[in-house]
Amino acid sequence: MRYAPYYLAVLVLALAWLTVRPLLEDRSLGSKHQPIVVMLTPSVDAQRISKSGDSLMAYLHATTGLHFRSSVPTNFVAVVEAFGAGKADIAIMNTFSYLLANTKYNAHAALKVVRRDGEMSYRGQLLAHAGEDINSLEDLRGRRIAYVDPSSTSGYIYPKALLQQRGIVTGEEVFANKHDNVVTMIYQRQVDAGATYYSPADKKTGELLDARARVKAQFPDVFEKIKILELTEPIPNDPVVFRDMFPAEFERRIIDALLKYAATARGKASLMDIASVEGLAPSSDADYAEMRKLVTSYSVDVEKALRKK
Repeated sequence: MRYAPYYLAVLVLALAWLTVRPLLEDRSLGSKHQPIVVMLTPSVDAQRISKSGDSLMAYLHATTGLHFRSSVPTNFVAVVEAFGAGKADIAIMNTFSYLLANTKYNAHAALKVVRRDGEMSYRGQLLAHAGEDINSLEDLRGRRIAYVDPSSTSGYIYPKALLQQRGIVTGEEVFANKHDNVVTMIYQRQVDAGATYYSPADKKTGELLDARARVKAQFPDVFEKIKILELTEPIPNDPVVFRDMFPAEFERRIIDALLKYAATARGKASLMDIASVEGLAPSSDADYAEMRKLVTSYSVDVEKALRKK
């Protein structure tokens, strides 16, 4: 029994340590216990994005000394709302989602992706099955059409605006969540037409690289079975976005690290998986001013479309 006081003392010290220890741990932004959260646009296969995202997070940690965690949300709007809920610090997001995040939560663009052959913009495309009697946008009146997501710039916003500009009212609208799914639905004739992103053919090989290429392994004749009706106006490339009040010093370090990463072979491969792009370049909110004008010029009601989804 003479050892009981010692056991009691040890027990008290242990309990005190367990109580005090969490208070001593570094829980500042960028620490192991509060990593910087980077959200990646859910435009392609989530597993591929996640794997390449882990590679990017590891590089950023090694380069900046900060801790990072990647996340792949379920849809474009989830990325926007993550800024409002304090669940995202940085995001590679689509252009329209950026406009929402900027307007609602004061997030700001710092970089933008660079597409194949140094392209700084891209387009949307309206597609139809080659076996259907649809040869122009006029033929889409009353037809069933598939879009990607209510906040997808190339897969809804710009194509929808183009149709409204021409005074064309389609029939039922459905949302397929991914560009791949839109192409598949057209191929299988579940819908009459659809909208996805467009990329020009490879300048060296002539390989076709628009959204139809994503299902070529499954449907080898997809380029013969699905035709392009028309392209939208150019769309500014997707931005890399930082939340409001993100520490400026951290932002500078991360931007520098991202640009260095994009210049490496490993970085180019990861960015191709994450966002189907080849690199990154400096950007600012001014790059998206013309897009704001276009979106406000036509009655594309994203909030209404989201409620219907």
